[in-house]
Amino acid sequence: MAFEGLSERLQAVMKKLRGKGKVTEADVKTAMREVRLALLEADVNFRVVKTFINRVKERAIGQEVLASLTPGQQVIKVVREELTQLMGGQQSELIQSTRPPTVVMRVGLQGSGKTTTTGKLARFLKKQKHHRPLLIAADIYRPAAIKQLQVIGGQLEIPVFAKDEQSVPVQIVTDGLAQAKENDHDFVLIDTAGRLHIDESMMEELKQIREAVHPDEILLVVDAMTGQDAVNVAEAFNRELTLTGVVLTKLDGDTRGGAALSVKEVTNCPIKFVGMGEKMDALEPFHPDRMAQRILGMGDIISLIEKAEQAVDKKKMKELEKKMQTMSFTFDDFLEQMQQVRSMGPLEEMLAMLPGAGKIKGMKNLTIDEKQLNRIEAIIKSMTPDEKSHPEIINASRRKRIAKGSGVTVQEVNRLLKQFAEMKKMMKKLTTMTKGGKKKRLKFPFSPF
Repeated sequence: MAFEGLSERLQAVMKKLRGKGKVTEADVKTAMREVRLALLEADVNFRVVKTFINRVKERAIGQEVLASLTPGQQVIKVVREELTQLMGGQQSELIQSTRPPTVVMRVGLQGSGKTTTTGKLARFLKKQKHHRPLLIAADIYRPAAIKQLQVIGGQLEIPVFAKDEQSVPVQIVTDGLAQAKENDHDFVLIDTAGRLHIDESMMEELKQIREAVHPDEILLVVDAMTGQDAVNVAEAFNRELTLTGVVLTKLDGDTRGGAALSVKEVTNCPIKFVGMGEKMDALEPFHPDRMAQRILGMGDIISLIEKAEQAVDKKKMKELEKKMQTMSFTFDDFLEQMQQVRSMGPLEEMLAMLPGAGKIKGMKNLTIDEKQLNRIEAIIKSMTPDEKSHPEIINASRRKRIAKGSGVTVQEVNRLLKQFAEMKKMMKKLTTMTKGGKKKRLKFPFSPF
């Protein structure tokens, strides 16, 4: 996960400050020295580090901290606020044209993930914002680039405008835009060509496309794993094209995160989206405040709730809540809820959004065994409808049949049945709790595993 090393280092520094009843100027200087080293090791641009440390130091040695009742907490608040400012201050949303379609031009080097990101953004616009995007395949140089975009478009049920590889990119884009207007598409996403490195011919072609269609957004797609190089690439593209924003891909990888902390300060271009995985739904709007909280180990409950709201069917959740309260919860319901929770993304990623998760014993380096979850699904799917509704009828011979049908051992079937029975008992206690002599119903969603 991005920022892991930086996050651990900064949390250790903050822990020392938090415990102090009184913070001296010497304490602040010592802490800032450690923060500076942590940021440099995370591949944050040295100029950015210098500016950040000066800002924090100036505020932390001022009256707002030293005169406060909890100076340690106040320093942490200053660090969080300055970290948020460093990454842009507040979320920067996509610019939308007052006269649709809104035109979004994607630029970047080859291998940065432009084509895949174009598809991810189209999915985001269609599913979460209810727009009608059109994709334009303007990369005629990379082998199979057009085909790749067409495959992605087919999977997402989003139309792709393309011509043969002998066509001129500027003409492809202008013809595609005309089709978008004819068919009432409110967003046009242009997938442009990249190179292995920045060269004049690529920039000239991009400038021609920009002049032909006057895009509302010019978004640079850059690989976060390239670290400081990502910032240099952003500077070069911004100088030539005047970018409106940046999309950082592979932020979920084993990266030090320096690009995310440097790119806004160096280029003055906001980070608008981050890629957090390979799947088509793994693109998130970038929230500087939430990222700062994650880095400092404060969790990200808002993003977790948003993911849950997108993944969970509210009508089904109400039905499930009733079943839990009346104790009519079945293995079919269990399976459905498990699938909904899994659709939110990797479970360890969800757990990492909980405040203080890194401090919980056993949470560090925790990995959820997806294979084990698949085995649970297989066991449930091997049951008959009666067995799913009334697990108490599952005797020894039925257990053997279920084990054989799901390719697991009888012991695993026994374990799941026992866990399910215990979980129902726990639900009975949770759904009706006594508070001050009155019964109080607990609200769901509630994950049963």
